[in-house]
Amino acid sequence: MGEDSPAELPEMADIDEFHREDPYITPYTDEVRRRYKLFHVQLGRLVQSEGSMDDFTKGFQYYGVQRQPNNGLLFREWIPGAQALYLTGEFNGWDSQSHPYTRKEYGKWELYLPPKRDKSPAVAHETKLKLVVVTSKGEELFRISPWARYVTKRLDSRIYEWVHWDPARPFLHQHARPKRPRSLRIYEAHVGIASPETKVATYENFTVNVLPRIKDLGYNCIQLMAIMEHAYYASFGYQVTNFFAASSRFGTPEDLKRLIDTAHSLGITVLLDVVHSHASCNTADGLNQLDGTDSCFFHPGARGLHTHWGSRLFNYNSWEVLRFLLSNLRFWMDEYHFDGFRFDGVTSMLYQHHGMGMTFSGGYSDYFGPGSNVDEDSIVYLMIANHTLHDLYPDCITIAEDVSGMPGLCRAIRKGGMGFDYRLAMAVPDKWIQILKEKRDEEWDMGNILFTLTNRGIGEASICYSESHDQALVGDKSLAFWLMDKEMYTNMSSLIPMTPVIDRGLQLHKMIRLLTHTLGGEGYLNFIGNEFGHPEWLDFPRKGNDESYQYARRQFDLLDVGNLRYGQLYTFDKDMNHTEDKYGWLCAAPGLVTTADEKDKVIVFERANVLFVFNFHPSHSYTNYRIAASTPGTYKIQLDSDAVQYGGHGRLDLETKMFTEPFAFKYRTHSMKIYIPCRTALVLANEEMNC
Repeated sequence: MGEDSPAELPEMADIDEFHREDPYITPYTDEVRRRYKLFHVQLGRLVQSEGSMDDFTKGFQYYGVQRQPNNGLLFREWIPGAQALYLTGEFNGWDSQSHPYTRKEYGKWELYLPPKRDKSPAVAHETKLKLVVVTSKGEELFRISPWARYVTKRLDSRIYEWVHWDPARPFLHQHARPKRPRSLRIYEAHVGIASPETKVATYENFTVNVLPRIKDLGYNCIQLMAIMEHAYYASFGYQVTNFFAASSRFGTPEDLKRLIDTAHSLGITVLLDVVHSHASCNTADGLNQLDGTDSCFFHPGARGLHTHWGSRLFNYNSWEVLRFLLSNLRFWMDEYHFDGFRFDGVTSMLYQHHGMGMTFSGGYSDYFGPGSNVDEDSIVYLMIANHTLHDLYPDCITIAEDVSGMPGLCRAIRKGGMGFDYRLAMAVPDKWIQILKEKRDEEWDMGNILFTLTNRGIGEASICYSESHDQALVGDKSLAFWLMDKEMYTNMSSLIPMTPVIDRGLQLHKMIRLLTHTLGGEGYLNFIGNEFGHPEWLDFPRKGNDESYQYARRQFDLLDVGNLRYGQLYTFDKDMNHTEDKYGWLCAAPGLVTTADEKDKVIVFERANVLFVFNFHPSHSYTNYRIAASTPGTYKIQLDSDAVQYGGHGRLDLETKMFTEPFAFKYRTHSMKIYIPCRTALVLANEEMNC
């Protein structure tokens, strides 16, 4: 354990930094300290009772099925409401009474099966199993172990089945985790849609065909969605049924391990989209009513039901629920070698109103005090999760999906925060979609765009994106579709002149993504396929579309044609990432805007000793346009969105050198005059500083 090990965690350090950077927190200092005390007390209880958080969070090595050194099998469960518990399956001819568990204290149950005469395990690898739970009313319920590591479904069935996973030769990871990236460039991906074919794609397909593309594009991190098993494919993985099982629809656990190990061999960090905010209401193959009651893992009654999502809500104050969830995080880190997590639905967790109907514009009383309706049990759980993960895995990355803007969410716990590394800048994609839906190009408000991109808490890092999976779903449109949907099926050939629609769409697609990338946060995220302007929405097979896979795929084959403009967008995205890798603006201090001209539609700012210039005007190009430069010297273009290879018009010479002069401008001592074509973005670097 590190210097901040739970057993020796000191009282909260000075929070003056929080006060200085966010003066609005001052009236709520006592509340910040109280939350820390709740965390500290709960953590102390866990450590005192369990010995250490290292031990407490290894529930996956205790519960479920544990093979002993002699090949005997030890089965353990926590099912407090059961009156009796049995194991049945193919190994005993589905006899529901022949193998009873022994009741232990605190709702725990245990069963030991000695090895066979040939010393092999009594239950073979890939044997189907079920728990038989006898309720307080004497009813027999057939359930899947909450700790099951593999569940599968027959084509003719809607119910998943527990399959004992214990291969003779389990996959062994060969490559160490990469060092934590200094700049986080995330490729958000869904394995099942990662193929042009109209079917569920596999872990193997992703390993062989998609990982090389991600590496080529310059992304250094993958965020994998829908990995935790979910019975309903169209839930996008957000209605989890089996928390310790990697989704079998994509392949086996060993296939997923191979995918992650291959990513590590390429120097790519891998994050899991983890769903601890709620769970599926399924009973036959989920956690719901595991012991015949409406509680067990969840709050009983109304508090345990998310009416908007139709799902169950965890009781974060329950000792064994804490063990289950924290062990779940450890399991994905230790067993599969993930490098961190994107926590889904954090807003729902933070408040008992779950963010429903809230605008979060009433000031800090929305977050602190008696009227805030915060869920303190959930807040304490998230603090413990972040503390434990970062203590045990110093390079672990945690990202919060929170739309509420909870202050301190991404501050260190000892400094009054909740310990996340990043939050998603969820207002930015909404702003871009709003502009494209409601504004003519001449009406774009440069100041409003800049405010949205820079309006984030000081000292709290953000992952910014122009579009994620949310904007790709049916019912909405991707940026490319908003810009070019009328002509994407007919006029994307590079062998014909660009139409006005395609010209506008290509140029704005690049500019929006580059401005978001360079100014909007301390990390950047892209959803699979959007880097090349994927031409269609995303819609999973369901009754409403006759179970079609037509839109549950990514058409990478469009890139392989060679004469379509999707390849030009792909090349720009690639060069944008590689330029960031060279200059590191994502890990630099926030950008300093020097020009935001509403009439000219020009934005200029500096970050990481690099100048960024955007001319959003649809028709006006500017010659000898003066821009400020903090550092004098000779500048050259490092990235030009107007370059021909990116589908631009090639109006600039990349070899042109631009010289500053000691002419004060925009509160800078030096400036220079440059040519900025309309609908063009430029990245300029000082040769004397970046040689």
